[in-house]
Amino acid sequence: MMASPTMNSTILVINSGSSSVKFALYDNAEALTQRWSGAIERIGLSGGRFHATDAGGAVAVDRTADIADHRAALTLLLDTVEQRAPAKPVAAVGHRVVHGGPDCDCPLVVTEAVEERLRQIIPLAPLHQPNSLAGITAVRNARPDLLQVACFDTAFHQNMPRMAKLTGLPRELYDEGIRRYGFHGLSYEYIHNALRKDGVDVDNERIVVAHLGNGASMCALKGGRSVDTTMGFSTLAGLPMGTRCGDLDPGIVLHLMAEKGLSIDHMQQLLYEESGLLGVSGLSRNMQDLLAHPSQVSAIEAVDYFAYQARRQLAALTAALGGLDRVVFTGGIGANSDAVRSKICTGLEYLGITVDHDRNRAGTRQISTDSSRVVVEAFATNEELTIAEHVHQTLLSHPDSQGTKS
Repeated sequence: MMASPTMNSTILVINSGSSSVKFALYDNAEALTQRWSGAIERIGLSGGRFHATDAGGAVAVDRTADIADHRAALTLLLDTVEQRAPAKPVAAVGHRVVHGGPDCDCPLVVTEAVEERLRQIIPLAPLHQPNSLAGITAVRNARPDLLQVACFDTAFHQNMPRMAKLTGLPRELYDEGIRRYGFHGLSYEYIHNALRKDGVDVDNERIVVAHLGNGASMCALKGGRSVDTTMGFSTLAGLPMGTRCGDLDPGIVLHLMAEKGLSIDHMQQLLYEESGLLGVSGLSRNMQDLLAHPSQVSAIEAVDYFAYQARRQLAALTAALGGLDRVVFTGGIGANSDAVRSKICTGLEYLGITVDHDRNRAGTRQISTDSSRVVVEAFATNEELTIAEHVHQTLLSHPDSQGTKS
């Protein structure tokens, strides 16, 4: 059995991909302090790498080894953590899980019943859910008595208005779970809480948060909650992304399958892996790579298409809000690319957005002018911290749940 949830333990946060595991380690205390962050990469491939840095940015681990599967990866990670800090054992593991299904609005202690439920909704997130389950299974196999908590990207949007959840399909399909869910909820939750801690009246402001990265979406916050978002039933919807298409006329899918003979597998590969910035540019899914080729017409067109669609969808979300008071850019692109932020905001002056280009280039948190009617900010999100906070609260609320298998 693990140690009681005290300051003498740690919380491990896991984000499992198909061939990688990203992680962060926190001291389990009222003020959560990150000790490590890193990743195990190329799982199941040759040349695997396990690397981590400490809170000060110094290298804590950097080693190469062939890592057979997720079980081997998580065993290696847990063994290393326990060897490096034996006085602070891992009290629990928190997992980022993309989809919680239609009825889940909170973190859940992972039990056999919860695992089975998450398996049943794999069809709702076929590319992401199996990876999350692989991480959960790997931890259970490596440390069967270790408490695990699943935290869902869909949960933040659970209480969106019904109008924001409908799809226009026959209503019986809604009852079967075919509806708009929304994603990136752990990031939006972090931004919401960060704004509140900084004194922003999130309950009375109309806010759009733009989580722009390899995956990208936007969320409209009103009354302190999500009232609409650009992603819908799947992580394909809304903005174009690194390799995902974003919103697409479904007639195109029917045409490609009927006229070009594309199979379901080929269509899935096209929509998820070959489209977006990569597809439009023909060069790269990485925004920084594309911005580095200003003379390449296809690269600039991909960047401009991304910004155009982001501008359209930001403006559309103001209809759900009834106005706009604040915009927050976050995610790898949103927090770091002044060029993309500028492209998105240019043309939105009619909404009250005026960007101070010197501030934007300097990377200050507020990038709008002092006279701008809408405050525009850019800062990093921290989904891992949000998960750690949920796990910490679970440990406080259910101290006897450690080691439970029900």
